[in-house]
Order: sequence, then C-alpha cells, then structure tokens
Amino acid sequence: MKIYFLFLIVFLIGCSELEMIGDFSEPIINTVVKDVGSMEVYFCPRDGCEEKLVDFLSDASNYIHCAVYDVDLPELTSLLVNKSSLIDVKVIIDEDNEDEFSADFVMVDYGYGLMHNKFCVVDGAKVFTGSFNPTVNGAEKNNNNMIFISSRILASNYEKSFESLWQGERAEVKNSKIDLSGIRIENYFCPKDNCGDEVKEELEKAKESIRFMTFSFTHEGIANVLLIKNQEGVAVSGVFENRGSGSEYSKFAVLDYQGIPVRKDGNPATMHHKVFIVDEKTVITGSFNPSKNADTANDENILIIEDEELAARFLEEFEYVWEEAKI
Repeated sequence: MKIYFLFLIVFLIGCSELEMIGDFSEPIINTVVKDVGSMEVYFCPRDGCEEKLVDFLSDASNYIHCAVYDVDLPELTSLLVNKSSLIDVKVIIDEDNEDEFSADFVMVDYGYGLMHNKFCVVDGAKVFTGSFNPTVNGAEKNNNNMIFISSRILASNYEKSFESLWQGERAEVKNSKIDLSGIRIENYFCPKDNCGDEVKEELEKAKESIRFMTFSFTHEGIANVLLIKNQEGVAVSGVFENRGSGSEYSKFAVLDYQGIPVRKDGNPATMHHKVFIVDEKTVITGSFNPSKNADTANDENILIIEDEELAARFLEEFEYVWEEAKI
C-alpha cells in the first residue's frame, strides 16, 4: 500500500510539471513551449552580412548583449560604441581576439576552452546567431550563415546563457524545445547540453538525405552516424573546409573511403559553415563544429530548425559551396 501511494505522489508531481508549458520562468524538460515569431537567414559574403547585422542591432532600445568569438567590423563596432551611451551594451569576446576590440563594455573570456559563440540578444525579443563571426573576413571572404529570429522564449534562452558567461559560469538551457509559429526549434548550449548527442539524435532521424558543410569535422560519434545512414541507403554528402581536411583527426578520409561523396571547399579564404541539412526539411546550425573540443570544452550553441523553406535556402547555399568545391 505504501508503494502504491508513493507511486501516486510521483505520478501527480510529474503531471503538474507537464502543465508548466506556458511558463518559461522555470526550467522545463522535454516539453514544447509555444511562441510567436519569425526568422530571416542570410549567407555571407553574398548577402551583405555586415549591413544586415548593423540594421538588425540598430533598432535596439533597451539592451544589446553579444557573445562573439571575434569582432572587428568597423560599422558594427561604431554602432556598439554609439549605442553604449544610450542603452545597456555588453560584449564578450574570446581571449584569442582580445586585441581586436576594446571598450568599457567589452569583457574578455579567459575560460578553459574557446568562447566560440556567435550571438547577440536584443531587448529580450530577438536573437542573431549562426556561424558568422562579425569580422571583415567573416563578412567579405568566408562562407557563413546568420539567422535573425524574433522569439521572446529563444531570446530568454540566449540571454540566460549570456548572463552566465558574463559571470564566468555556464548556463543550463531552460526551454530547449520551442514551437515558433508552427516551426519546431530546438536550442542547446555546449558543453552543458551535450550538443554532440543532440546532433546525432537528429541525424539518426534521416530517411532520405543528409547534406553537410563543416569547417572542422573530427567528431567520432557524428561521423559514425553518417556511415550507418549511408549503409541504410540515405544519400549523404558534404563539403569540408580544405584547411585541416587532410589531418589525421579529420573525418574526410574515412567518409571518402566508405564511398560517401565528400569534397574539399574551393573558397580561397574559409568555408566556415557548421551545417547539417536533414531530409530537405531540418537544419542544424550555430557555432558548433562537429568536433570533440566543441562538444566537451568550448562555449557553443546550436539550433535545430524544422522548416522546409529555411532548409531550401540552406540547400541553395550547399549547392553553391558544393559546385565551388574540389572533387
């Protein structure tokens, strides 16, 4: 009888937690939180990323909080300096780039791994993220993607991560699963959220195709999922950044040996994407390279977005990069 009542209590507690879907002030696990918002995606260097990002941040009326590995874009740094006299501006950069941008509102991260994020939160309402470091090379030479998302819940996730980084800590994502105007979004922060496992889980869902563009790909587990999916008949293909693709740690050789169509990029600068496209409907992007360091040491973030229109845009970018790449 005591066991029965204990089970009943646990069951009721579980039910009460599931009813918290609309409240994102407390941690929520394995629930989907609904929100209303929109997304825009741009690809560098073709889409004028500096101008787009400056425009995105210009409307800020309360605060701009950015965690970016590196920043040196002239128009952007000028905007941040000017805005800092009017609103709350805070920027975190990695110690590798502490000489690139100096101001009273800039904090240098001296953590164990890289502070490798590329995101900004504006007024608790919208987020910029993707693979794009806001640098001259990132905007004018390198292949990159950046996404602007209007979502108070997603902004809350990123703001929590920013606040933790500012305090020298690491955040635990509150609302990892979001329904944004009917679009499924999952949001994770590495290393606390085990990003590699989340990427593997999404890739394992593939039924027809996986396309990828990766700056650095050394992750054993993610490579194994691609090998298994290829054996199952899923069409797998991808582009590696040329630099490092010949190293002993890169997964280029093993995927190529197993008959997966892979190419080394043809950009004389850098192919900087960290992207997987699953079944032409789901996009995985963010700052996370599929590597051990990104998974276990660096501060990173990823988005998993299920939306055919967004996937179509990323597939266009994949075809562009694929055609430029070396066989």
